[in-house]
Amino acid sequence: MSKQIGDVILDLQNISLRFGGVKALTDISFNVREHEVRAIIGPNGAGKSSMLNVINGVYHPQDGKIFFRGEERKAMQPHMAAAQGIARTFQNIALFKGMSVLDNIMTGRNLQMKSNLLMQALWWGPARNEELKHRARVEEIIDFLEIQHIRKTPVGRLPYGLQKRVDLGRALAMEPKILLLDEPMAGMNVEEKQDMCRFILDVNDQFGTTIVLIEHDMGVVMDISDRVVVLDYGKKIGDGIPDEVRSSPEVIKAYLGAGH
Repeated sequence: MSKQIGDVILDLQNISLRFGGVKALTDISFNVREHEVRAIIGPNGAGKSSMLNVINGVYHPQDGKIFFRGEERKAMQPHMAAAQGIARTFQNIALFKGMSVLDNIMTGRNLQMKSNLLMQALWWGPARNEELKHRARVEEIIDFLEIQHIRKTPVGRLPYGLQKRVDLGRALAMEPKILLLDEPMAGMNVEEKQDMCRFILDVNDQFGTTIVLIEHDMGVVMDISDRVVVLDYGKKIGDGIPDEVRSSPEVIKAYLGAGH
């Protein structure tokens, strides 16, 4: 690829996560570089979502270290991860169904707002100017995602593919350094997948956002990823550029079974 991949921004070292006696992740190490699209793949139950939950502070691993921009991250909560610049979309869309597209995306600006709740409620002075500035940024995101025609529509009325796009918009409104995408194309038809691929690559290219995604569609993963890490039963079985991973006997065995 011609794009410039930067230094390591996120480094996970020997991560192990257990729930009681169940090992979700075992001694997993990999890193993420600035401006790359980094995919995490593996069969169902491989530990992919657990790893994403470790990155954004939902789960705390019993063993291992996490370094973000060269500094070790101690016990991290999701809101702290968000404040550091790690945003996330979810496999099961968690939008406010009764609110408009614009208002849903505006909720992603909350961390950026400096005025207090009273000033926001009164829409007075600095709060008014601040909201107008944030609203302008949200309108840019709406234009970028080509959803101007539904900006006032309640999200609950939208088809699934467009709800996924709004979810992406809300995450982009946080202006993240790293964007975590949990199966962004699950449940989509071919056309919706093509649109989402285009937006992911545009976010990566135009905004310079580093992207970490979980995705089951191997064609999509191989097309848009710079590097791929493969998990199986909570262990890492592959890590490299798409062509290396695709031809790995261990990866082929995990996906297709020993008989293939």
